[in-house]
Amino acid sequence: MDFGFTTAAYVVAAILFILSLGGLSGQESAKRAVWYGIVGMALAVAATLIGPGAGFWLLSLILIAGGGAIGYQLATKVQMTQMPELVAAMHSLVGLAAVFVGYNAHIELGNVLAMDDTARKATEGFAALLAKKDSVEIAILRVELFLGVFIGAITFTGSVIAYGKLAGRVDTSATKLPGGHILNAAAAGLSLLCLVWYFNTGGFLPLFIMTLAALFIGYHLIMGIGGADMPVVVSMLNSYSGWAAAAIGFSLGNDLLIVVGALVGSSGAILSYIMCKAMNRSFVSVILGGFGGTSGPQMEVEGEQVAIDTDGVATLLNEADSVIIIPGYGMAVAQAQQAVSELVKKLRAKGKNVRFAIHPVAGRLPGHMNVLLAEAKVPYDIVMEMDEINDDFPSTDVAIVIGSNDIVNPAAQDDPNSPIAGMPVLECWKAKNVIVSKRGQGTGYSGIENPLFFKENTRMLYGDAKASLDKLLPLID
Repeated sequence: MDFGFTTAAYVVAAILFILSLGGLSGQESAKRAVWYGIVGMALAVAATLIGPGAGFWLLSLILIAGGGAIGYQLATKVQMTQMPELVAAMHSLVGLAAVFVGYNAHIELGNVLAMDDTARKATEGFAALLAKKDSVEIAILRVELFLGVFIGAITFTGSVIAYGKLAGRVDTSATKLPGGHILNAAAAGLSLLCLVWYFNTGGFLPLFIMTLAALFIGYHLIMGIGGADMPVVVSMLNSYSGWAAAAIGFSLGNDLLIVVGALVGSSGAILSYIMCKAMNRSFVSVILGGFGGTSGPQMEVEGEQVAIDTDGVATLLNEADSVIIIPGYGMAVAQAQQAVSELVKKLRAKGKNVRFAIHPVAGRLPGHMNVLLAEAKVPYDIVMEMDEINDDFPSTDVAIVIGSNDIVNPAAQDDPNSPIAGMPVLECWKAKNVIVSKRGQGTGYSGIENPLFFKENTRMLYGDAKASLDKLLPLID
């Protein structure tokens, strides 16, 4: 198979990937966009398998089948609440692949440089590609594979820690070793010295030392970010994995991998920037793992949490004219989206104005709540973004918070020492009545106390969200 076919297939695949990314920007076009991505990836894999320099087809097919089987099992068993953990795990695999490819390129490069001219001319595959490079190209290749390993190692350990925090297996609070950012800076400085060393010698030792330093940076960066900021972390790691893939593409001389990696890296970076802006965070501080901590003691919360039962909630809803529902991760955990959809249908059938307020970082993954509501057949036109609906709370009769904490926390505005200080939030406490559906009186995943729960116009509906809504639905007349 000649290069012309492979190049044409790669161009078509790249176009499909671009269409896929563009389609994911809208709920109605998302399903079609996913199929664009599937077809593009299938075409890219097929073109690579039958393209120039390909080999080991049987082994490749076995590995593809094995990976596909594992992916299928994960996709069929994973719950929507586990999607953020799954995404973080996938990012770790991309990072690890970048490290392995970089080391393989280093080994192949060493083998080619050790050959005489006759042996070089007889090489095939990736080694043949390396054999054609001159001294300048070899030096550039060393930088490319070095950067690929560096970014990949950071992505790997960072994603593993993010997975642990999202899954509740690692402490979700912002934790740094003594020395804090100085340790990260020292590891980055050591990596830079190793780059100069490797550029001049091509030896294994500087590559290995850099890998250890990069693994530490990834670990320490994400450990230093609190659980409240995990949605941004997932997006940031998505960007890292894209740049790692692009670096792999340069090392392998694969144009499609470069294009796809750049698409993922840039889109992830843009999404991270958008989310940081929505949270009033500095993009640079996110990259450096420098947020999620406090600068002093937090304000004491006064008052007490007042409970309400489903009869009381039904009375408020039956008398209300306008209702805003604020979903959060707790709704996903309880799998309560279908019950919420039924509640909305009943309230709208009674002529009430019902809308949803979605914070940009609601849940643990960008767009998490939108996906759940779309799955439950909630009409798109009543799902509003924070900026569209925040000014409407003062004229709202009832605001219902289902499993949310940080995105409705007034401490973001009132307490400069809060870990989420300055973060724009949904100002639901300005509604006439606020109902909070919550399992218990704890501070939740991020460990931040919420003064909303203690306000005079707030009532706490304790218990599993789905069970509470199932009891509430028959009472809406």
